[in-house]
Amino acid sequence: MPSMLIELAGWLPAIALPGATVAQLWKIAKTRNVEGVSILTWLLFGFANVGIYIFTEKYFALQSILAQLVTAILNFAIVIWILVIRSSSDQR
Repeated sequence: MPSMLIELAGWLPAIALPGATVAQLWKIAKTRNVEGVSILTWLLFGFANVGIYIFTEKYFALQSILAQLVTAILNFAIVIWILVIRSSSDQR
């Protein structure tokens, strides 16, 4: 496979994965509504991203950092945000 195509293929998840996660974060921030948002799902996504980052051993590749580590951090941010919003709702 041509190296240019492989390079492009690496950029697709580097853009799509954090982009999709930011879209969920944006919705939560805008609505402050986490109904139907699964903590377990986002927690597992976060751990899976860390696992695949370690597995691929491309620790300094920008595509790997963006697609896996940044996305994992955003996944865990969603989990934290869900917990914060749910706990503040419970205190009312």
